[in-house]
Amino acid sequence: MKSGNISYWRTTSGYEVDVIIGDAEVAIEIKSSEEVQSHHTRGLKAFSEEFPDVRLIMVSLDQMPRLMNGIEIYPALDFLARLWNGTIF
Repeated sequence: MKSGNISYWRTTSGYEVDVIIGDAEVAIEIKSSEEVQSHHTRGLKAFSEEFPDVRLIMVSLDQMPRLMNGIEIYPALDFLARLWNGTIF
């Protein structure tokens, strides 16, 4: 990935995404939940409505990586390992 800005996103209605990389290339939400549920993904889904080409990632305490409704879900340690070895960006 090209180097880019890091920011966050929040709407007036309260949707938010913790980390936006570059020009809406990647959106990352971080949750302390042991199992991501669909209600945890509302901010990412709202963001993807404005930026349909964004890669959506949820970092949590889930036990295994998985895909849910187009959102990549990674356990925190797995995400960090992928980040450092260059497979996230």
